Amino acid sequence: MSVPIDNPAIRVDAEDLIGLRARAERLKLKRAATSRAALAGAHRSRFRGRGMDYRESRHYQPGDDIRNMDWRITARAGDPHVKVFDEERERPVVLLVDFGPSMFFASRGVLKSVQAARLAALIGWSAVTRGDRVGALLFNGGHTELPPRGGRRGQMRLIRALVDAGDPRRRLHVVGEGMPAEPGGLGDALVRLRRVARPGSLVFLLSDFYRMDADTNRHLSQLARHNDLLAVQLLDALELAPPPPGRYGISDGRRRGVFDAADVRERKRWRSHFEAHHAAVTRLMESNGVPLVPGRTDADPVAVLTELLRARPGSATPRSPLAAGGSAA
Repeated sequence: MSVPIDNPAIRVDAEDLIGLRARAERLKLKRAATSRAALAGAHRSRFRGRGMDYRESRHYQPGDDIRNMDWRITARAGDPHVKVFDEERERPVVLLVDFGPSMFFASRGVLKSVQAARLAALIGWSAVTRGDRVGALLFNGGHTELPPRGGRRGQMRLIRALVDAGDPRRRLHVVGEGMPAEPGGLGDALVRLRRVARPGSLVFLLSDFYRMDADTNRHLSQLARHNDLLAVQLLDALELAPPPPGRYGISDGRRRGVFDAADVRERKRWRSHFEAHHAAVTRLMESNGVPLVPGRTDADPVAVLTELLRARPGSATPRSPLAAGGSAA
């Protein structure tokens, strides 16, 4: 029996994403790390200047604003001192959302593409309701770049893009129609992301990371130098453990075969394949100090993001999906 394409577990639904606004109130995007963004707003930055919070006093230097003179310390020390303030600056929130072919899959819950869209919408709502701008790069062969924009208008622009990218009727191609090879991988997407994410941005990576390539680590490292990065690895239960013993029809979209889940050797190959992938993703994030949590297709997206936001750069070790309740038995 075919599944209706309008099933909200299959296709990203705009009303569903809009309805997540109330749940986004539970998310706290404010991070312990200071931001390096360049516009005025509600987050303390590493920039120095006039602002609400006094930081320190130091010796006067030519060019300092005399309105910042600290007369009390000047009188006590006998030489001129000025006050230095932390400026409050806006921090853009930028999303990298993968809508590659492998994301249009699930054996339970919702498709990985739908879960990624829900996570992105929750992050966007949380950002704009706190006065931050939200931008995104969505990729599935082609790329959709959304420069950061604030307010409800910026969030609705994101939702429209997520709905379009998450529609299987537009993004999945019929086998045998001469579909060209999919250009670029995750490395290429990260290069494009650097045009969207200005230094100081809070960047969320939402992907199953099957499109990692030889350049991914280098580009991720460059992005992490100037931004705060957090990652969710989208996962289905079948990527954590093989199905119950039996014979299953399988396909990669071009070829068809049968997987004998009762064969001990086949089950071992299944486990080895996915464990190797999960380990590679974990190493990639660990080497760049990027907190990583699993986002299962049957998980509550608010719970996934709550766990992720507890992590802090430099203080949290990215977790392997198999360490998060998955079983490879």
